[in-house]
Parts: sequence; structure tokens; C-alpha cells
Amino acid sequence: MLTPAFDLSQDPDFLTVAIRVPYARVSEFDVYFEGVDFKFYAKPYFLRLTLPGRIVENGNEQGSYDADKGIFTIRLPKETPGQHFEGLNMLTALLAPRKSRTAKPLVEEIGASEVSEEGVEDDDDEFDWEIEQSPYEEVPESALNPNCRYGFGNLRSGVFQRLQDELSDVIDIKDPDFTSVAERRQKRLAAELAKFDPDHYLADFMEDEAVKQVLEYNPWWTDLYSKMMTSLEKGQEEENFAALVSFSEEEKYQLRKFVNKSYLLDKRAHRQVYYSLIDILLAYCYETRVTEGERNVESAWNIRKLSPTLCWFETWTNVHEILVSFGRRVLCYPLYRHFKLVMKAYRDTIKILQLGKGAVLKCLLDIHKIFQENDPAYILNDLYISDYCVWIQKAKSKKLAALAEALKKASLTKAQLGLELEELEAAAFLVQEEETTSKAGVHSTSRQQTPASSSETSGSEESESSASSETEESDSEQEEPGGGESETEHSLFGPFVEESSMALLLNDGGMCRSTTFLGSDDGRGQPLASPRASRASGPLIQELGEQLETSVQISEPKDSAAGQQGRVLERESRQTPED
Repeated sequence: MLTPAFDLSQDPDFLTVAIRVPYARVSEFDVYFEGVDFKFYAKPYFLRLTLPGRIVENGNEQGSYDADKGIFTIRLPKETPGQHFEGLNMLTALLAPRKSRTAKPLVEEIGASEVSEEGVEDDDDEFDWEIEQSPYEEVPESALNPNCRYGFGNLRSGVFQRLQDELSDVIDIKDPDFTSVAERRQKRLAAELAKFDPDHYLADFMEDEAVKQVLEYNPWWTDLYSKMMTSLEKGQEEENFAALVSFSEEEKYQLRKFVNKSYLLDKRAHRQVYYSLIDILLAYCYETRVTEGERNVESAWNIRKLSPTLCWFETWTNVHEILVSFGRRVLCYPLYRHFKLVMKAYRDTIKILQLGKGAVLKCLLDIHKIFQENDPAYILNDLYISDYCVWIQKAKSKKLAALAEALKKASLTKAQLGLELEELEAAAFLVQEEETTSKAGVHSTSRQQTPASSSETSGSEESESSASSETEESDSEQEEPGGGESETEHSLFGPFVEESSMALLLNDGGMCRSTTFLGSDDGRGQPLASPRASRASGPLIQELGEQLETSVQISEPKDSAAGQQGRVLERESRQTPED
């Protein structure tokens, strides 16, 4: 909290307290007085005094506020009329001192039972309402840099020297009272480059369904502009266009609350006022479109963030640099970051300026209301918007028309924003094209593989059928009076015939015959050797026998291996000497 500048005076019956609170939120303030205590609060200012005499609340107290000077004047009746209060000029002594607090309680209960800290709340730790205060020190104008001005017409300076901590969320620039115009622009451009997110931009660029919906919205000035253009086609005079814009009762109430004043602006400051007006209207048009006329908690943030005038206290030299700055900020900060929204806000601003100062005033009143309801954006009303609402009512319509024409002649391209948008878009389209090509290649490959796989399946079925037929034929050749023995042999060799590409059979003499098939597609289903060749080739038979023994040892359980060997030995013992 800030201690405001204050002054006390008296007459026989009243004590007068004058409190200077520039740029305070005067719509919400509190005054409390009783006895010798006096408290005043208007964010971000707080004042607590200990008076040298007693005052009373009896209905005769009075209060007033001077908006031009930012001074609250409060007249408080004395409890004893005619009493003279001593030391009203000792301002430091009047500031209520902070009450001292000791670490050890003054009264301590001896022999109290120990209770766990978790079970009992510590009632001694009360909220400290005593705020540390320090006397206000006025900064002389000579200590401020004359090149570090801001506000309406660059008429303000020294505002943020003491309010920087309180209002750091309102503006992006730090220490505006000691930052020149060139430094502001340099820091703003660096901050925008750091904030720009290519992924966010490309996401809105490639998937722009929500952006298209926003672009189709028609704000309140669209119908008025259509009526104006229709009237122009019929040859009506421009003086009649002022009747197109009407104000609500709430807007009329806002207008009555403003203080009528005149502004002494030189030529340079006058030009800055018009340029900054374009910048503020661009931000307002964007906000109105993306929210479709429904204000939300982010409305104040959007307007001041998209306007370098409000956020960085920027000054301008031409219309084109205003458009470039606005376009960069639209693509860096808000939710919807699309270049079409930049151009749409640009065209909306032209329409508002062509409608005249009535439409411009209606926009400014809406901005004023949005900022007034937002904490701490209300400070921007005192710096810019309130003065604009008063000034625009006296502005010349021809000046606004000329400003609209200058804005129409200006142009803006993506390359001028300095964010390499065209390169990003080209890269995105290239990636999209490659993905489309790869997907098409995958589909065509899958289509080609489908017939081949079906043919392979049919070929494998044929080979399996031929192998099974040969096996059946060999079985039928071996059907002798000892049929049970051949069944036993098949129970042993059956699994290996199915799992491998080799058919191992026994002839009637106990010799091993083999019909082996190639594993490749070309030789699938073709025998490597005929049964006769197998009988004549002793080494081949021996090799196949070894492979069979190895397969039995690997595939069969250990406990069943002994039984199988027994059956093989039994079969060999029953072979005749002729074999």
C-alpha cells in the first residue's frame, strides 16, 4: 500500500483533510473516523492518522473529489466546537505508528498442561491491520526524463515511479518514467520475438475452423456501416450519418460523469493522439470479434495487450508501423493467432472511423467500462481512455475522415511482420504433402500385397495337401500284419512331420525314407529326393536319423524321451535278419 500526500487544516468547527490520490480507483474508497482515529483507503492508497483532537460523526461531515487534481477533501466535525488542534503541520507525527508486538506474551499461565500444537489453534496470531507507513515524497519534474512521457497526448510523467509494484500487471514496460521512446520500442520488439510460438501459429493456420466462425461474426457497427453506404448511394449528405449511432442510458450516464476539459496539444502531440486512437481501436475490434460481443474476464487483458499504446506507451510516426505492431502482437499473445483476424480488425477500424466520432465514442465508452471493472486496468482509463472520451466529442469529423482514408491506403503483408510466416507456412505445406504421399504409397503397397499373399496362401495349401497325400500313400504301403506297430511309429514322428518341411517315414524293413521340401517359394512342394534315392544313399539316411534324434531331444519332455527310446529299441529287436 502507498501512503498518499495529505494536508490538514481547521476552522472552529471542522477539521479538513485533503488527500491527494492520483490514478486511484475512486469508485471504491472507504473512510473511517472515530475519536482520534482516521482511516482512508482507495486502492492502492492507504492512510491512517492519529489526530491531536477528537472528531465525531454527527451527520455534518462532508466529502468531495476533484477529478482533475485527484484530491479527496473530507470535512470532519470536531467533538468540541471551537477547540484548536495543535500540530496539524507535523505530518510525520500524525501518521499512526505501528503498534509494537512482543515475542513473549505479557501474561503467561504457569503449570498449564501441554497440548499438542495440532489440536489447538493459536489465537494469539491475529491478523495485523497495522500497515507500515512512510511519508509521501513528491518527485520534482526536473528529476524526470522529458523524453519519458506517456498518457493521452504524452502529457503524463512520474505516475509509475511509486505505482510500479502495484500496477506491474497493467503494462509490460518496466520503469516507464526512466525509459526513452527508442528503448521502449527495442524492448517491445525483443519481447514479441521471444513470445512468438510457431507451433501455435501453424496450428491456427492449418486448423482454422474456430477462426472461420469468428470471421463470420458481424459486430454492431457492421449494420450501421451498411446503412451508411446505402445512404451514400442514394446521395444523402454525410451530416445525417450521426443519427445512425445511438447511446444507451448507461452510456449517457458515463458521459455525464466525465469532467469537461480542454486540451492544449501541439502539432506533434495532436498527431500522436490520432495515431494512438487507431492502435486502441484495432485492439478493441479484435476483442469484440473473437468474443462475439460477449465480454469476459479476459477482455481487458486482450485490449491492453494488443495495443502497444496501452501496454508499452508506444509513440508512432506513421500508420503503417501501427499495423505492423498490431499484427505482430495478434500473432504472439491472444488465443486466436491468425493473419486473417489482423486484416479483419483493420477493415473494422476503417468502418468505425468512417461512421464518425459517434461510433468512435461508443467504442471508447465500452473500453472505459471494461477497464473500470477490471483491477488494476482502471489506471489506463486515467491515463488514456477518459481523456479520449472527452476529447473525441470535440474532434473534427473531417480529421477522422482523413484518418480513415490514410488507414485505407496503408497495406500490410505477412513478410512485413518480421516473423518468417511465409517460410513456416511453406514448410507446413511441404510436410503435409509428404505425409499425403507416404499415406498413398502405403495404401498402394497394401493393395499389391493382398493378391500376392492370397497366392502364397493357396501355394502353401497345395504343398501341405501334397505332403499329406504322400504321407497317406506311404502309410498305405506300410500297412502289414503288424498294423499296431506302425501306429506307434506315427505317434512318434507325427509332430516333426507337421512342424518341419521334412516327412520321415519307415519302410517295411525299418529303414528310414525321407521326402524333404524346400523352404523357398520356388521349390515349395517339390521333393529333393525320391524314396528310391533315399534307400540307396546311406550317408543321407544317417544324417536324417541324427536330425531326428536331435529333434526328439529338444521338443519332447525329458520323462517321455526314455519311453520313446525303449519303443525304438523294441522295434529294432523285432527286425528280421533278412533286413
